[in-house]
Amino acid sequence: MNRKKELKQMYKETKVESGVYEIRNMRNDKRFIASTPNLKTLNGKKFTLKNGTFINKALQEDWNSHGEESFEFTVLEVLKKKEEGYFNEKSELEKLEEKWLEKLQPYGESGYN
Repeated sequence: MNRKKELKQMYKETKVESGVYEIRNMRNDKRFIASTPNLKTLNGKKFTLKNGTFINKALQEDWNSHGEESFEFTVLEVLKKKEEGYFNEKSELEKLEEKWLEKLQPYGESGYN
């Protein structure tokens, strides 16, 4: 029973990190850039691709034709949260995503966005 309490406490103390990630097709260098309030959900993104239910149809088609081994998942940047005062995480996460979209330009032949 003590072990269960320890695990619960560890879970509560685990810091949830928000950030921007990239899914890159290593065959054609196309990229999909997105943000998430919880970077631990990247495994869920991979799961949806494996099951054929990813929201981006072009990326899903390439995943289906090239296979999982042709893609890599990368965290581009973790959102730095303010310790004091008001902090609008959703707005700051959107700004961070826009920064990376502007920098990498994953549109048209260069990406899936």
